[in-house]
Amino acid sequence: MTTSHMNGHVTEETEGGWEGGGAGEGKGQAAVGRPVWCGAQLDRVRQPQGDATMRRREEEGCGRQELELSASMRLKKLSQNPKIGIDNPNFQPVELPGGTPTLQELEELLRCLKQSQHCLNDTQSQEDVDLVLHMVQKADFRNAFSIHSAMALHVDRSGPVSSTPPTARAQGLAQEVQTMLLSSQQKEGLELNSLLTSPHLQALMQAHDSVAERGTCPETPGGADEVLTQYGGETVKLVRLEKARDIPLGATVRNDVDSVVVGRVVKGGTVERSGLLREGDEILEVNGVGIRGKNVNEVFEILADMHGTLTFVLIPSPQKKPPPHRDIVVKTPPSVVHVRAHYDYNPLDDPYVPCRDLGLCFQKGDILHIISQDDPSWWQAYRDGDEDNQPLAGLIPGKSFLQQRDAIQQSLRQDKEPEKSRKLWRAKKKKRRRKKLPHDARRIDGCNHDEVLTYEEMALYHQPASRRRPVALIGPSSCGQDELRRRLVFREPQRFGTAVPHTTRNQRKGEMDGREYHFVSRQAFESDMAAGRFIESGEFDRNLYGTSTDSVRQVINTGKICLLCLHPRALKVLRSSDLKPYVIFIAPPSLERLRALLATEGKNPKPEELRDVIEKGREMEQSFGHLFDAAIVNGDQDKAFQEVLRLINKLDTEPQWVPSSWLL
Repeated sequence: MTTSHMNGHVTEETEGGWEGGGAGEGKGQAAVGRPVWCGAQLDRVRQPQGDATMRRREEEGCGRQELELSASMRLKKLSQNPKIGIDNPNFQPVELPGGTPTLQELEELLRCLKQSQHCLNDTQSQEDVDLVLHMVQKADFRNAFSIHSAMALHVDRSGPVSSTPPTARAQGLAQEVQTMLLSSQQKEGLELNSLLTSPHLQALMQAHDSVAERGTCPETPGGADEVLTQYGGETVKLVRLEKARDIPLGATVRNDVDSVVVGRVVKGGTVERSGLLREGDEILEVNGVGIRGKNVNEVFEILADMHGTLTFVLIPSPQKKPPPHRDIVVKTPPSVVHVRAHYDYNPLDDPYVPCRDLGLCFQKGDILHIISQDDPSWWQAYRDGDEDNQPLAGLIPGKSFLQQRDAIQQSLRQDKEPEKSRKLWRAKKKKRRRKKLPHDARRIDGCNHDEVLTYEEMALYHQPASRRRPVALIGPSSCGQDELRRRLVFREPQRFGTAVPHTTRNQRKGEMDGREYHFVSRQAFESDMAAGRFIESGEFDRNLYGTSTDSVRQVINTGKICLLCLHPRALKVLRSSDLKPYVIFIAPPSLERLRALLATEGKNPKPEELRDVIEKGREMEQSFGHLFDAAIVNGDQDKAFQEVLRLINKLDTEPQWVPSSWLL
């Protein structure tokens, strides 16, 4: 059945060469029409058909009754389905573009089905056609067909519906996958990485992103991105954007003498998705409100009170677009840099941030995904885990900007100090350097206070089952890290182990070299210490003690997890080796909880000793917190033990962020 049949050609042929059947013919008859034949032709056709019909009826017998029963069962199942929904009383049958009413289309369909049934010799096929006829004649089908025709007419008038691409950043996603596959040694991972880096696939993803970006950019009505008129003797363009209430547009402005210019476009915002505003465009008006001559704060207040459709009058940026190249050039997709923040940042407290609403708040230890470093002073980034809830990228200070700001602040502080006070301070500082410091006074040594802590580039790493990462428990004394290590080794000795330390003291009775200690000479110890083979070392009672990296590797080579209790200073050496340690900070609880914790160990410290432990923990976190992978407050030994065990178990099941230099 073709479209021409649906548009009435069958009717014309029926009028010219078909004799119509009565409308009241019974079920199973030859249907609406039969061909007109001459007498001799009818005799030759009817004779074999009659003989075949008689033989078929004699052979089938009861079989036909079973087929009729089967057909009736199918009809019964269809009729058992109740009608669900509410009919629209306002619906009217519509006409398709050809002008044929919908009901007439159904009548033509019925005629064709009846004619097809008459021409079939197979009983089963006739029963199937009969079932379709019964369904087409139902009122529910007629209503559904009318609704379908109405929707088809609407779609035909409005044009084809374009599909929306699921993403316009296939290149960025591929780059993230490549970063995750850097540490993979599996065959499938290497093959996928080779496939993603092939020039043909990169060119395909570049073309996909280019087309998808054009498809997802909303079109403004009336050609809003085109030059429309003259404004004060200057050529301007009109741009219309939709702004939701309390959601920034995703752009910053700056003052250039009396002009207000678009400073930067933030990734993921309305401005970036539309592509209508560009850096360097001068804003003259917003919804009829003049902008020229206003400062940045006044512009911010004006836009903050506006929502809905915003109409911008702009002077386009004088920067010319580069001419299009005819040759296809495969561009490297913009890479996403993953960093760990080494400081806390709140844009509300930063007077230098271009726009406080666009600033990204983060804490020390957070993983940030930097997607744009076009402006070296202010990067654009997402916080790890907030990509779905944070559609608009945030502004964070760039590394060079932080270093410059710190240098300026130090210079200002020095200028404020009187020259006499500065000389006195330097003299006291030199005197303190000559004095031998006790151990607890050097508790934050190893941290370069002149170094500006900014960011550290990170990458995902999944430890192999044959080489477990050592776990370092860091914390001030009397915080229970030694007890936690002892419980872990006692509970699962086949899984956890401890490194055997080195010493220069004499071997005692009952001790075995390599079990309690590695007994070495003082000369050998000092030689290894000078070569940087010790994670930490010290002197006690005129004997040297230390834990070497070789001792840690011996535990790792046995397939166990090496547990270490170290001073934070040891992290400088431990994190620069190939051991890839996982560092857990054991923080002290409140004063009363710490007193109760030490009481379980039979200790009764003085209040000033408890305060000193808490102060040491605060100083450790402030000076070395950027080197910690996790932190636990040890207020309850059992809860702290379970939490440490949970973190260690995650190393086997989930990839962890490690410095990217470890994977080179």
